[in-house]
Amino acid sequence: MMNNGNAGWDPRQPPVRQAVLYARVSSKEQDREGYSIPAQLKLLQDYALKEGFAVAREYVDIETAKTTGRAGFSGMVAYLRQHSCVRVVLAEKTDRLYRNLRDWVTFDELGMEIHLPKEGVVLSRDSRSAEKLMHGIRVVMAKNYIDNLSEEARKGQLEKAAQGHWPTRAPIGYRNVTRPDGRKVIAPDPELAPLVTKLFNWYATGHYALGEITTRARAEGLVYRKSGNRVPVSTVHSVLRNRIYTGEFDWKGTRYQGQHAPLVPVELWERVQAVLDSRSSRKPKRSKHNFAFSGLISCSRCGCAIVGEMKKQKYIYYHCTGYAEKCTGNPASCRRKHVREEVLEDQFAQVLGRLRFDDEVLEWARLALQASHAEEQQEHQAAISRLDAECTRLGERIDAMYIDKLDGRIDGAFFDRKSAEWRAAQNRCLREIAHHQQAGPSYIHEGVALLDLARNAQPLFERQGAREKRRLLNFGLSNCTWDDGVIDVVLRQPYDLLAETTAVATRSDTESGVNPNKSEIWLGW
Repeated sequence: MMNNGNAGWDPRQPPVRQAVLYARVSSKEQDREGYSIPAQLKLLQDYALKEGFAVAREYVDIETAKTTGRAGFSGMVAYLRQHSCVRVVLAEKTDRLYRNLRDWVTFDELGMEIHLPKEGVVLSRDSRSAEKLMHGIRVVMAKNYIDNLSEEARKGQLEKAAQGHWPTRAPIGYRNVTRPDGRKVIAPDPELAPLVTKLFNWYATGHYALGEITTRARAEGLVYRKSGNRVPVSTVHSVLRNRIYTGEFDWKGTRYQGQHAPLVPVELWERVQAVLDSRSSRKPKRSKHNFAFSGLISCSRCGCAIVGEMKKQKYIYYHCTGYAEKCTGNPASCRRKHVREEVLEDQFAQVLGRLRFDDEVLEWARLALQASHAEEQQEHQAAISRLDAECTRLGERIDAMYIDKLDGRIDGAFFDRKSAEWRAAQNRCLREIAHHQQAGPSYIHEGVALLDLARNAQPLFERQGAREKRRLLNFGLSNCTWDDGVIDVVLRQPYDLLAETTAVATRSDTESGVNPNKSEIWLGW
């Protein structure tokens, strides 16, 4: 949403720096005092007036924690790309402006000057590396906060599963429907459900391979409902393994009895599992050696696992197993490539070294997190005070109404109804108070622990044994692939954001020959 807040600006006046205002609130926050859009805009307008900025545009987004696409933010970026004369963005604080590190990089590429009045931060390309690093850490923690908000959605899904309803998008053969009472559930798809039943019946005979029944199902119309694309063999395999078609389903490690109509009998599903198990693809033999990187890396060419092998009783080499169907005719095409363990170890150490920063920077980060958290704590305390006062007021109402009941001014039925209503409201207040009380210093402790582990990852890795090396890499890395001795690694969240943060914060200083670790400490609040 966009407003033109520049109606009173006179272009004949001396040149004034122009700025855009951005306010964001989640659907759960919009009614809370201090988070509302009007409160944010009032703060930003007062700040612009105080600093002498002319407000060119105002942009607003109201979203849920995980909603993709922000019309206001996207419109603001498009406007800034088209109007190079506007290089200032005003937002209340870090977690109002950014949802991920890419947003920060976007503003950095545009050469924007960012003002966050509630945090007392002004950031531009000319800012010192220490300022950029600490601002990046705030962005990382803001992203972490947004991820935590999604836990409420996951709790709702868990409750829905406990009631016997599939919590998310319907699998093939079912479709999502809304019952007359407003409940969203799954029901058999009139077109695809019969085909799913046929899949199980065909495969249970043991006469067909997965590829054959996939071809037959496609010929009878088995496609993805939304896209119309053909269903691949891998999806058919997943369908045959999915217990949901029996009326039961597994969710987050727990099995539930579903309320939806089954498509196949349990006995038929179990026969299919027996056929699948008997045809399981040949697996690599378990090695008697405890190789550090076995099971962590896959081949970028065929997707098979990279495993270790001992040579001459002292040298460890890694190679592709070559078990994929594409390698069956010529397994040596992947297996002939070998790489020494020391080479992979050095490459992993270099990846972890991207997270490295010293004690001084960690202390800056600690102070940054404390300052960032102070405002949140004040809001929690203010909310607790309001809720406690409301709880007391409701208790006084119940007491006063009880006197009225004794005096005969109200009847017992009215008292029972209203007292139950107000006690329920009291219980809601108490639950919210407990929620705010639990939101203590864990934000800071978790943030510092995360940073401390990240900065020590490389030295920890270098001095650990094979088992601990594997545990550390499993914790911080994902999707490691190998091609001709070179690994390609993806860092898990939030370590990927920390690595990007460090790179962005030091990029300008590295190009100019300045050592970022020796920059002057600046906190800006």
